[in-house]
Amino acid sequence: MVLNRQSSPQPLPFAEFVALIASMISLVALSIDAMLPALAQMGRDLGVAQANDSQLVISMIFLGMAFGQMIYGPMSDIGGRKPAIYLGYGFFLMGSLLALFTDQFGVMLAGRFLQGFGLAAPRVITLAIVRDLYSGRAMARVMSFVMMVFIMVPMIAPAVGQGILSGFGWRAIFGFILLFGLVTAFWFLLRQPESLPPERRTAFSFARIGGNIAEVLGNPVALGYTLITGLVFSAFVGYLNSAQQLFQLQYQLGERFPLYFALLASAIGLASFINGRLVMRIGMQRPTRIALTALLAASLLCLGLLFSLPQNPPLAWLTLYFMVAFLCVGVLFGNLNALAMEPLGHIAGVGAAVVGSVSMLCSLPLGVFIGRSFNGTPLPLVAGFTFCAAAALLLMLLVEQRREGG
Repeated sequence: MVLNRQSSPQPLPFAEFVALIASMISLVALSIDAMLPALAQMGRDLGVAQANDSQLVISMIFLGMAFGQMIYGPMSDIGGRKPAIYLGYGFFLMGSLLALFTDQFGVMLAGRFLQGFGLAAPRVITLAIVRDLYSGRAMARVMSFVMMVFIMVPMIAPAVGQGILSGFGWRAIFGFILLFGLVTAFWFLLRQPESLPPERRTAFSFARIGGNIAEVLGNPVALGYTLITGLVFSAFVGYLNSAQQLFQLQYQLGERFPLYFALLASAIGLASFINGRLVMRIGMQRPTRIALTALLAASLLCLGLLFSLPQNPPLAWLTLYFMVAFLCVGVLFGNLNALAMEPLGHIAGVGAAVVGSVSMLCSLPLGVFIGRSFNGTPLPLVAGFTFCAAAALLLMLLVEQRREGG
C-alpha cells in the first residue's frame, strides 16, 4: 500500500505535503541554531552573571522538548493529530512572546522552555501523520525528502540569525522564528486534513499508557540504546552550548562563524546519507559500533594533542577533528533511535515518545555540564566527547552481550 486514502479523502499534493511536514519539523532546528550567533549579545543585554550562563538559552529548549514528547504522542493517538498540534503551537506562541519582549534572563529561560515544550508537538506528531497517510516505499520517499530539508536547516540557520542580528538585533530573530511558526501553523490549519479518523483512535487509559511506559523502561535492549542515545546527544548538546563562544570569540571567526558551523553540520548530513545506504547492506549494529570506536579514537587523539600544546591548536586541526567526530555522530543519530525502537514495534507510539524523552532528559545534565565547563579552550568539549564515546561504547557492548545471551 502506498497511500491510505481512507485516512484523508482529499490528501494534499505530494510536493505540498512534503514541504509542509519539512517546514514544521525544521521549526525545531531553526529555533535552536538561529540563536547561536546572538548568545553573547543576548547575555550582555539581559545582564547574565557569567558568560557561560547564556548557554542556558539553548539548553532550556531541549528540556521543554523532553517533557513535551511524553504528552503529545499519546494525546494525538487519543484525540487526533490536529488538536495536539494546535496545543503545541499555542505553547510555542506563548514562549516566543515571552522571549521576544522580556528584559529578564529568568523570563527568557521560561520562554525558551515553553518554546521547546510546544515544539515537541510538530517534532513528534508530524512523523505520526506521515505514518497515517503513507506506507512502504512511499513513506520512505516522503521521509527522505523531509530529512533532506531538515539536515539543511542547521547549515543555514546560523547565517539567517547572523544576518538578522547584524541588521535588527537579537529580538528580531525571535520575531522571525515566531513569524515562521505562525506561517506553518496556518498552513497546517488550512490545508492538512485530520489524518487519524475516530475509528482508529485509542481510548484514554492511565493504566494502558503507564503499562506501555513500564514495558519500554523494562526492556534492557530498548533502555540500553536509549541511554546510549542520551550519551551521544550529551556531547552534541555540549557542542551547541559552547560552539559560539569557542569559534566566534576565541578563534575570532566573528561573522564567519555561521559558515564554519555549516561546514561542520554538512558532515552530519553526509554521514546520514552514507549510513542510509550502508545499513541496507550490513545492518545497524556494525556501523554503530564502528562509529563509536572511531569517535573515541579521534577524541583520544585530539585530547592528547590538546594536553601537549601550550595554547589552543590551529583552527585547521580542530576542524579536522570535528569533521571526523560529526561524521561519526551522523551515523549514530541515524541508527541509535532505530535500535532502541527495534523491540517496541507493538507499542511504537508510546515507545517513540519514551525513547525520545528519556534520551533527551538523560543528555541534558551532562551536556549542560560540558558546555558550562568552557574555559576559553576546546579541552572541556573534546574531553566531553571522549567520555561520552567511551561510556556509550562500553554500554553498547553490554547491550549486545545481553541481546545475544537473551
